[in-house]
Amino acid sequence: MTTLDNFANASSRPYWATTVKFGKPSEPASSDIACDLAIIGGGFTGLWSALKARERHPDAKIVLLEAKECGQAASGQNGGFCAPSISHGVSNALQRWPREAETLIRLGRENLTALAHDLEHYQIDAEYQLAGKINVAATPWQVKGLQAMAKNYAQFGIENSLLEGDALRAKLDSPTYSTGLFEPNYGLVNPAKLVAGLRESCLARGITIFENSPVTSFQNTKQSIILQTLNATVSTQKAIMATNAAQPLLKRLRFAIIPIYDYSLTTEPLSDAQLASIGWNDSHGVADSGNQFHYSRKTADNRILWAGFDAIYHYGSNREPANLQRTDTFTLLAQQFAQSFPSLAEVRFDFKWGGIIDTSARTTFFTGTACKGRLAYAMGFTGQGVSASRFAALTMLDLLDGAQTERTNLQMSSQRPPPFPPEPLRSMIIGMVQKRLAHEDRTGRRTLLLRTLDALGIGFDS
Repeated sequence: MTTLDNFANASSRPYWATTVKFGKPSEPASSDIACDLAIIGGGFTGLWSALKARERHPDAKIVLLEAKECGQAASGQNGGFCAPSISHGVSNALQRWPREAETLIRLGRENLTALAHDLEHYQIDAEYQLAGKINVAATPWQVKGLQAMAKNYAQFGIENSLLEGDALRAKLDSPTYSTGLFEPNYGLVNPAKLVAGLRESCLARGITIFENSPVTSFQNTKQSIILQTLNATVSTQKAIMATNAAQPLLKRLRFAIIPIYDYSLTTEPLSDAQLASIGWNDSHGVADSGNQFHYSRKTADNRILWAGFDAIYHYGSNREPANLQRTDTFTLLAQQFAQSFPSLAEVRFDFKWGGIIDTSARTTFFTGTACKGRLAYAMGFTGQGVSASRFAALTMLDLLDGAQTERTNLQMSSQRPPPFPPEPLRSMIIGMVQKRLAHEDRTGRRTLLLRTLDALGIGFDS
């Protein structure tokens, strides 16, 4: 069987979408409405914002406007990795914000714990499990990176285990990887079920959701913020922009993020014997240590999701739906899967899809306000938004309430990242950086350009 045969009949729908029924979509906004809080975007960030706003303001009139249907964009297309981090990991916090790294690490861990409590409180069955994650290394320099990561973890009291030989093979048996670092405090969710549960919780608490209602423009007046949809005008006292990878409505943010495309394959259901052949008997997630990295996990029905490596930018920040399918990347992923797990080389892939990532030049989300503090925004999650979106939602609500909190005082989230340059310079620089990242993966040597970007606190990741 060739790699093309492996996914020749695969569905282009995200696997997660087949595991949940959302029911009938909410009606589009069709008449003018006034509210206390309007939220633009019905993914993780927008839904968490609505739910947490209801907790704070029980009597407020809250409206959520979603351009398509809730969870049809990035929130339904990701791998469901639910990190105990808001800073894209411990190393990133130490490198970019050393003075507040301890706070960032603590807040990230607290956020994951609180997220799990929220799921229990709202009775959201998102298939959440604190299954852990193993980072694996394929080269000597990646092994050194894992050893450095283990030291950083020990510095902050984060439980971890360095694994080699039989200890590694007991969790993942692959000829590709020689060393692993297992972190037990790491969550996994079914992202589509998380979206569905958040949406139902919002509706049950009197939050009005309008789907298929893209906001095309807005206007800030003395009395209110006016949001224009295709068929209605929404007048609101306060607003939250939770559009993430979509083109920002605020012009000042147009160069703050770029859309990066990431791709996934999901196998047919595997037998216990097949999974045992690669030592994957538990439910932990897996990610390798390259700049071009794979991430992988098991699903509830014993499929393997295998994703990552390619991070594709299209000239002009093109966001055409056709970008969600890329045969060259699916072929490459299938080949790499077979190399990493030879005993599963003939396995069929049932699903192949792409997702869009709102990538910032600092690899972490940022927040801010506009319209004299009446509109808050959060974006730039860079593939780490499953859990961090909850924290960002709370931060935006703090900002709208005018509250000085530990969240709003964070340098990481309150300072806007460096902007990406306009085209054609943007594509040229992204291409140069990607080539050098690939070079480092092959050789272990970090070039002058990458070291310069490091010094400036600028990064490129997915």
